[in-house]
Amino acid sequence: MAAMQREGDAQRQMPLETWFYEMPICTRMWTTATVVTSILVQCHIITPFQLFYSFRAVFAKSQYWRLLTTFIYFGPLSIDLIFHVFFLQRYSRLLEEAGRSPAHFSWLLLYATCTLLLLSPLVSMPFLGSPLSSALVYIWSRRNPETRLSFLGLLVFTAPYLPWVLMAFSLVLHGTIPKDEIMGVFVGHIYYFFSDVFPTLSNGARPFDPPMWWRRLFEGRPRQHGTDTDAAVINHDIAAPAPVNMDPR
Repeated sequence: MAAMQREGDAQRQMPLETWFYEMPICTRMWTTATVVTSILVQCHIITPFQLFYSFRAVFAKSQYWRLLTTFIYFGPLSIDLIFHVFFLQRYSRLLEEAGRSPAHFSWLLLYATCTLLLLSPLVSMPFLGSPLSSALVYIWSRRNPETRLSFLGLLVFTAPYLPWVLMAFSLVLHGTIPKDEIMGVFVGHIYYFFSDVFPTLSNGARPFDPPMWWRRLFEGRPRQHGTDTDAAVINHDIAAPAPVNMDPR
């Protein structure tokens, strides 16, 4: 009876609701916070001036919420916001689902957010959600070198070129050097090197793995490390895997 009820509940769920609840917990919380924050700004309940990161505001005026809100505001409701949320949830989800455990992905987010906060004053970047998203895109692209992608159905390339294609697209669209994406690639490359390359050079040492006390906070039962086949979850739309067998004509 309980199984039949669960099956009935699943059938009654709308596609959007199913998509939402299928996201792993960290990605779901980040995506939800991003959309809710933009709605609150659009409704003039809060303003962007209350959300951006400022060293003086945080540590002199004790406005500690800015350490988080700088990563969840991508602008008011617009096509640009949809574009950012699309990439945020897609590649965050793929990394989280392919990770060895929730502790590893949450530790990656902690490393990336702290590093971006330290770099922010050097490049005068008050909102850091886009660099964080770019860092996740870069890490995923390097871990899936054989995955073929198509951008807007026009350009076909392998995954490691994705960050550079997005930079070029941003440069053409906005006419300015995409400092946010460059900073994200820099942060993502450091993590990728010490997590995926350095262990092969140092007898398996992994300096960027989470400490045991952090793992105990998140892990219940250890998950098996994902493989490149996790990339098959991506749908065929913006920056989605291209068909393997393409018509040469």
